Amino acid sequence: MSTAKIDPILLNFPDSIDSERLMIRAPRPGDGTVMNQAVHESLAELAPWMPWAKTAPSVIESETQIRQSAIRFAERTDLQLLLFHRETGRLIGSSGLHRIDWESRKFEIGYWVHSTYTGQGYITEAVHAITHFAVKELSANRIEIRCDAQNTNSANVAKRAGFTQEGILRGDSIGVDGTLRDTCVFAKVRGHEL
Repeated sequence: MSTAKIDPILLNFPDSIDSERLMIRAPRPGDGTVMNQAVHESLAELAPWMPWAKTAPSVIESETQIRQSAIRFAERTDLQLLLFHRETGRLIGSSGLHRIDWESRKFEIGYWVHSTYTGQGYITEAVHAITHFAVKELSANRIEIRCDAQNTNSANVAKRAGFTQEGILRGDSIGVDGTLRDTCVFAKVRGHEL
């Protein structure tokens, strides 16, 4: 693995990943409609954890977000990935690699799932596939999952995916409800879990 600095925009890697049940890919213009539908149908479950889920977006707002995400993917500043069910083609959630530090090759995986698909292992499957992608294609040295300490579903995904809980950052963030919250930090690190 080379330690030479390279402008991340010059990095070539696939914009899609396949897992057993999922087609995972970068956002594309036109995805706003299906994203909007999935968010609307899952708003009640997303609202306690996702600041962007306080109010239902319009289709135009969702399409704008998708196009901005596609630009950030091309710029290599944030790698949002959409999760599609391979058999039905239905959007079942979103994930990706965020808070990227290209110099140290550190990434954070975030995720949410459509309410209809909770408890079926899709997000754990996506996290496994995205972790493998980050190691193989992006030479990841560290991959983190961070979640509100009260979000046990999110923490359980990290545990099922084999991430080690490194600690709890006390009073680390403000929750969607405006209260001070703790953050759980899980990670896989090259030479250990990677």
